[in-house]
Parts: sequence; C-alpha cells; structure tokens
Amino acid sequence: MKGIACEDVAGHADFVSLHALPGIAVDLRYATRDNFVGKAVYGGLDCAWLRREAGEALLKAADWLAQRQGGWQLCVLDALRPQRVQEALYAELEGTPLVRYLAHPERGSIHSFGMAVDITLLDASGCELDMGAAFDEMDPISHPEFEAELLAQGRLQAHQLVNRGWLRAALRQAGFHGISTEWWHFDLGDRDAVRRDLPRVL
Repeated sequence: MKGIACEDVAGHADFVSLHALPGIAVDLRYATRDNFVGKAVYGGLDCAWLRREAGEALLKAADWLAQRQGGWQLCVLDALRPQRVQEALYAELEGTPLVRYLAHPERGSIHSFGMAVDITLLDASGCELDMGAAFDEMDPISHPEFEAELLAQGRLQAHQLVNRGWLRAALRQAGFHGISTEWWHFDLGDRDAVRRDLPRVL
C-alpha cells in the first residue's frame, strides 16, 4: 500500500498541525483511554494533523461559528488516524456489533487521509455542549438518522438537537459532510475522490 508514513507528516507541505489552527481546541481522545476501546491507541504517534485543505475548512467553520455564537469553540476529538491505528481498532472490535462503526481498513477511513474530523463544541466557559450522547457512544442515540424518533420518545431533548444543529451547520457550510451513525464525525469533500486521489497516511 502506497502512502505517507505518519512519522513523515510533520515535514510534509500538504499537512498542517491542529495546534497551528487559531481558535480551535484539541482534545485527541485516542491518545488517552477516554474512547470506546478504553485505551490509548495512537501508540506514541503524533496524530494532531490534517491535510491543509481540511485545516483551512476547519478555520472557516470556526469563523462562521464565532460570528454567530460568540465564545463557542470547535474542539477536535480525532483527526489524522494512520492506517496502522485503523487496523488496530478494527482488529480490537472485529466480531462484535461495534465493528460497524469503523471503516474496513482495506477500504480506508477518511481519517487515514487527513480529511476527516471527530469534533464537538465548547461553550464560552470551555465546557462541552450537551449533545445528548457522548463521543464514541456507539448506540442509536448517537445516530443523526434517528434524531426525530428519539426526540419524540423523549430520549433526546430539543436543546441537545439544537447543539448538534449548530455543529452540523458550522461544518457543512465549510464543505464537511456528516454521516448517519455518529453526530461527531465529518468528512471533507467527496469520500470516493479522497480515497482515489489522495495518499493514505500509514
């Protein structure tokens, strides 16, 4: 498989560090045990990177949000996820129902191209907004596709959907697209084109 070694990303002109993006908070959960596999999975790799076009789009989303909700901030929970990390995650969950939440390593996660973010919102005090489900809560309550039904059933509240709506609006107007199963996940641009045209980070 051709691509770029994760260790070489820091010196690569096509990538930008999350820490170089002003006004965007960074809390990479897979560098900690605070994720759905319950352990740090980056293995010491520096994964606080995106492709430059994704970083620029994220700044656009942050600016849009700041103009409408002063004091709120985007907080990146996962960005670049090298192929080797995707393979480790998949192996951890293979054979369980949770594996449906991961792209098969052969096909490739958009994270592994530096073109996806897992992301939430912080309020003016720096606290995460209530989205009705935690990051990596692998349950229908996290699925945007079921929000209307869950609201009707009382499992989600209107203010939680408003918060999700602000996140979605900020990311979408910058060119990101959500998915049906995770309120926190957004890909930039056309997924098929990303997989076809861009190098994977290994």
